[in-house]
Amino acid sequence: MQKTVILSDQDIRLKIRRIAHQIHEANLEEDKVFIAGVAKSGYRIACLIKEELEKISGREVKLGELQVNKKDLFAPYKFSFDMEELSGHSVVLVDDVLNSGAVLIYAVRYLLSVPLKRLTTAVLVDRNHKRYPVKVDYKGLSLSTSLHNHVQVVFAGDGTIRAELS
Repeated sequence: MQKTVILSDQDIRLKIRRIAHQIHEANLEEDKVFIAGVAKSGYRIACLIKEELEKISGREVKLGELQVNKKDLFAPYKFSFDMEELSGHSVVLVDDVLNSGAVLIYAVRYLLSVPLKRLTTAVLVDRNHKRYPVKVDYKGLSLSTSLHNHVQVVFAGDGTIRAELS
Protein backbone atom coordinates (compact mmCIF):
# COMPACT_ATOMS: atom_id res chain seq x y z
CA MET A 1 0.00 0.00 0.00
CA GLN A 2 1.31 3.44 -0.91
CA LYS A 3 2.32 5.72 1.94
CA THR A 4 2.04 9.48 1.79
CA VAL A 5 3.92 11.72 4.20
CA ILE A 6 1.32 14.06 5.69
CA LEU A 7 3.65 15.71 8.22
CA SER A 8 7.39 16.08 7.80
CA ASP A 9 9.86 16.31 10.66
CA GLN A 10 9.85 20.10 10.41
CA ASP A 11 6.02 20.20 10.33
CA ILE A 12 5.80 17.99 13.41
CA ARG A 13 8.29 20.04 15.39
CA LEU A 14 6.41 23.26 14.56
CA LYS A 15 3.12 21.67 15.63
CA ILE A 16 4.65 20.40 18.86
CA ARG A 17 5.98 23.89 19.59
CA ARG A 18 2.50 25.35 18.99
CA ILE A 19 0.87 22.71 21.22
CA ALA A 20 3.42 23.49 23.96
CA HIS A 21 2.59 27.21 23.72
CA GLN A 22 -1.13 26.43 23.99
CA ILE A 23 -0.55 24.23 27.04
CA HIS A 24 1.60 26.96 28.60
CA GLU A 25 -1.08 29.63 28.04
CA ALA A 26 -3.80 27.41 29.51
CA ASN A 27 -1.73 26.69 32.62
CA LEU A 28 -0.21 30.08 33.46
CA GLU A 29 -1.27 29.87 37.11
CA GLU A 30 0.18 26.39 37.62
CA ASP A 31 3.56 25.93 39.26
CA LYS A 32 3.71 22.35 37.97
CA VAL A 33 2.15 20.57 34.97
CA PHE A 34 1.94 16.81 34.52
CA ILE A 35 2.11 15.26 31.07
CA ALA A 36 0.95 11.66 30.65
CA GLY A 37 1.96 10.09 27.35
CA VAL A 38 0.21 6.97 26.07
CA ALA A 39 2.91 4.34 25.37
CA LYS A 40 4.72 4.09 22.97
CA SER A 41 4.37 6.78 20.31
CA GLY A 42 2.17 9.03 22.44
CA TYR A 43 4.86 9.00 25.12
CA ARG A 44 7.51 9.95 22.58
CA ILE A 45 5.36 12.89 21.43
CA ALA A 46 4.84 13.80 25.11
CA CYS A 47 8.63 13.88 25.61
CA LEU A 48 8.95 16.43 22.80
CA ILE A 49 6.10 18.54 24.20
CA LYS A 50 7.74 18.46 27.65
CA GLU A 51 11.05 19.72 26.22
CA GLU A 52 9.33 22.61 24.42
CA LEU A 53 7.13 23.45 27.41
CA GLU A 54 10.13 23.66 29.72
CA LYS A 55 11.92 26.00 27.28
CA ILE A 56 8.88 28.28 27.08
CA SER A 57 7.67 28.30 30.66
CA GLY A 58 10.58 27.75 32.99
CA ARG A 59 8.20 25.80 35.24
CA GLU A 60 8.42 22.21 36.39
CA VAL A 61 6.94 19.77 33.90
CA LYS A 62 6.57 16.18 35.06
CA LEU A 63 6.39 13.46 32.43
CA GLY A 64 4.89 10.01 32.85
CA GLU A 65 4.18 7.04 30.62
CA LEU A 66 0.76 5.42 30.63
CA GLN A 67 0.81 1.86 29.31
CA VAL A 68 -2.53 0.83 27.85
CA ASN A 69 -3.36 -2.56 26.33
CA LYS A 70 -5.00 -1.31 23.13
CA LYS A 71 -6.51 -4.74 22.44
CA ASP A 72 -8.02 -5.02 25.94
CA LEU A 73 -8.84 -1.57 27.32
CA PHE A 74 -10.10 -3.11 30.58
CA ALA A 75 -6.75 -4.74 31.33
CA PRO A 76 -4.82 -3.12 34.20
CA TYR A 77 -2.94 0.03 33.24
CA LYS A 78 0.65 0.71 34.20
CA PHE A 79 1.57 4.30 34.96
CA SER A 80 4.96 5.71 35.87
CA PHE A 81 3.37 8.22 38.27
CA ASP A 82 1.87 7.47 41.65
CA MET A 83 -1.74 8.52 40.97
CA GLU A 84 -1.92 10.47 44.25
CA GLU A 85 0.89 12.69 42.97
CA LEU A 86 -1.52 13.99 40.29
CA SER A 87 -4.22 14.93 42.79
CA GLY A 88 -5.16 18.61 42.57
CA HIS A 89 -2.89 19.27 39.58
CA SER A 90 -3.28 19.98 35.89
CA VAL A 91 -2.68 16.94 33.65
CA VAL A 92 -2.28 16.77 29.87
CA LEU A 93 -2.92 13.36 28.30
CA VAL A 94 -0.95 12.92 25.05
CA ASP A 95 -1.24 10.39 22.22
CA ASP A 96 0.14 10.38 18.70
CA VAL A 97 -3.00 9.67 16.62
CA LEU A 98 -6.66 9.83 17.65
CA ASN A 99 -8.54 7.18 15.72
CA SER A 100 -11.81 5.98 17.29
CA GLY A 101 -11.23 7.68 20.63
CA ALA A 102 -11.33 4.41 22.58
CA VAL A 103 -7.79 4.57 23.97
CA LEU A 104 -8.13 8.22 24.94
CA ILE A 105 -11.51 7.87 26.64
CA TYR A 106 -10.41 4.85 28.70
CA ALA A 107 -7.16 6.61 29.61
CA VAL A 108 -9.19 9.66 30.71
CA ARG A 109 -11.39 7.38 32.81
CA TYR A 110 -8.30 5.91 34.46
CA LEU A 111 -6.79 9.33 35.21
CA LEU A 112 -10.05 10.55 36.74
CA SER A 113 -9.67 8.02 39.56
CA VAL A 114 -8.08 10.90 41.49
CA PRO A 115 -9.39 14.48 41.77
CA LEU A 116 -7.56 16.56 39.17
CA LYS A 117 -7.59 20.34 38.90
CA ARG A 118 -7.77 20.08 35.10
CA LEU A 119 -7.44 17.31 32.51
CA THR A 120 -6.82 18.15 28.87
CA THR A 121 -5.87 16.06 25.84
CA ALA A 122 -3.34 16.54 23.06
CA VAL A 123 -2.73 14.55 19.88
CA LEU A 124 -0.48 15.08 16.92
CA VAL A 125 -3.11 13.87 14.40
CA ASP A 126 -6.89 13.80 14.93
CA ARG A 127 -8.50 11.55 12.29
CA ASN A 128 -12.10 12.64 12.95
CA HIS A 129 -13.44 9.06 13.10
CA LYS A 130 -14.51 9.01 16.72
CA ARG A 131 -16.80 6.35 18.13
CA TYR A 132 -16.51 7.88 21.60
CA PRO A 133 -17.26 11.44 22.77
CA VAL A 134 -13.64 12.52 23.08
CA LYS A 135 -12.68 16.16 22.65
CA VAL A 136 -9.09 16.99 21.81
CA ASP A 137 -7.93 20.24 23.38
CA TYR A 138 -4.64 20.55 21.50
CA LYS A 139 -4.01 18.99 18.09
CA GLY A 140 -1.35 19.31 15.47
CA LEU A 141 -3.44 18.28 12.46
CA SER A 142 -7.10 17.50 11.96
CA LEU A 143 -7.46 15.05 9.08
CA SER A 144 -10.58 13.61 7.49
CA THR A 145 -9.76 10.18 6.09
CA SER A 146 -11.70 7.09 5.11
CA LEU A 147 -12.04 4.25 7.60
CA HIS A 148 -9.73 2.18 5.38
CA ASN A 149 -6.85 4.62 5.74
CA HIS A 150 -4.17 4.24 8.38
CA VAL A 151 -2.21 7.08 9.97
CA GLN A 152 1.09 6.28 11.64
CA VAL A 153 3.73 8.43 13.31
CA VAL A 154 7.17 7.08 12.41
CA PHE A 155 10.24 7.74 14.56
CA ALA A 156 13.19 7.09 12.25
CA GLY A 157 16.57 5.85 13.43
CA ASP A 158 18.20 9.16 12.45
CA GLY A 159 16.06 11.07 14.96
CA THR A 160 13.55 12.43 12.46
CA ILE A 161 9.80 12.00 12.77
CA ARG A 162 7.10 11.87 10.13
CA ALA A 163 3.41 11.10 9.95
CA GLU A 164 2.28 8.83 7.13
CA LEU A 165 -1.10 8.07 5.60
CA SER A 166 -1.58 4.71 3.93
